[in-house]
Amino acid sequence: MVLAAVLPPAVEVLVTLAGYRNFAIIMLLHLAVAVAVAAIGGFWPAVVAAVLGTTLLNYFSADPVGSLSIADPSTLFTLLVFLAVACSVALAVGLASRRAQEAARSGAEATALSELSLRILSSDGSLETFLEKVRSRLGVDAVTLVAGSAPGGSRAPEAAGIRGPGRGTDSNAGETVLASAGSSPPVTRAAAHHAVVVDSRYTLLINGGPPAGQPFTGQHQRMLAAFGAFLVAILERRQLVASMEDNQRLSEGNKMRTSILRAVSHDLRTPLAGIKLAVSSLRQEDVKFSPEDERELLATIEDSADRLDHLIGNLLDMSRITADSVNPLLRGLGWADVLPDALRGLPAARIRVELPPNLPRVEADAGMLERVVANLVENALKYAPEADVVLTARAGEGIALGGRPAGEFRVVDHGSGVAPAAVMDMFQPFQRLNDYQRTGGGRAVGIGLGLAVANGFTEAMGGTLAAEPTPGGGLTMVVTLPLWEGPLP
Repeated sequence: MVLAAVLPPAVEVLVTLAGYRNFAIIMLLHLAVAVAVAAIGGFWPAVVAAVLGTTLLNYFSADPVGSLSIADPSTLFTLLVFLAVACSVALAVGLASRRAQEAARSGAEATALSELSLRILSSDGSLETFLEKVRSRLGVDAVTLVAGSAPGGSRAPEAAGIRGPGRGTDSNAGETVLASAGSSPPVTRAAAHHAVVVDSRYTLLINGGPPAGQPFTGQHQRMLAAFGAFLVAILERRQLVASMEDNQRLSEGNKMRTSILRAVSHDLRTPLAGIKLAVSSLRQEDVKFSPEDERELLATIEDSADRLDHLIGNLLDMSRITADSVNPLLRGLGWADVLPDALRGLPAARIRVELPPNLPRVEADAGMLERVVANLVENALKYAPEADVVLTARAGEGIALGGRPAGEFRVVDHGSGVAPAAVMDMFQPFQRLNDYQRTGGGRAVGIGLGLAVANGFTEAMGGTLAAEPTPGGGLTMVVTLPLWEGPLP
């Protein structure tokens, strides 16, 4: 309106100062002013500019000049045509401007919804982040998502598997707060300016926006409908993920129980049968055994008991690992410090220890590292019955783990080796190279937990366990642990 009142007189001032009195050109200048005002302010300011321009043309440019009288009827017709054209152009420009603004708003709305769609597909499904996006797009003060029923209404089922920092029922009786953005504590139903029902289970409580009791604009209502659909998609996706995780845990638990039953039915009963047979033989009063036979039967009992102890220990260790209840006590250890206990009971004649002197200490738990070394050496002895097992270690030379310098411990055998496709399966519980493979003495190789326990304990200590082919045939197990950076004892 200011431009409509200022620009037409400015045109007359300029042409007067320039001494230019061409009626047609001055009329075109006023038409340009009306078009410019229409583009900026819309239809009615342009009409004001057109009427004012017509009046100024009549007064300053149409004969007689300085009077609103018109001497020539054709000039009156020209001025009327000018006014009609100016108003028509103003109407067209105003409509185009409004269409452009609506298109820009629709484009912004589509962009917002596209961004939200991408956020749902690529994000972790955080309700708080999504609600903050909703709050900023709507230009409101706070948004809270609740599930359940309002006081006096029927209670809707709560969303399964939803977890969030704003969850609670203190501020919305009969409802559960799932997430909130823009305020703390969450918006209550009593204090909310607007309550938007997303679906039969969820409601958005909003503070800000239009005054309480007045609806949102059409554009905001469309955006709210889209936001509601997206919210339902997020919640349903989280329910689906939670259901899949529960099913996976149940499946893994069933698999573990089945494997344990198979192990108990065979591998644990075998040493028990040996103990039972040896004890029953020794208790026979009508049979007289020689000292050599008694020593052999007692050795069978001791060996079977050791095997039972080892199998049960691995089962208990695996249960701790799968339950995430392994808490290592890390300190500086040398590889040689754990070898005496780790190799106890194993055939020393088949084990060659070739550790270099003065190796730096690694960060490890003594009990866990002992079990890792014992399981790896025992596994190597089982699958390489015709060759020695070599224990070596090294540090430096570019060995690193997570950006920290590290040390390696290697258990090298020259057995049959493992196919590359089967390397990853070796570290799974109850997996063996051959479930029916037996050593030269005819004893079962175990229930397939040794490498799984070793891998679990190594990872708990912040290290890695890997398998490499041994040059010339066989398998090399490599334990990598960070070097100890604390004070030495």
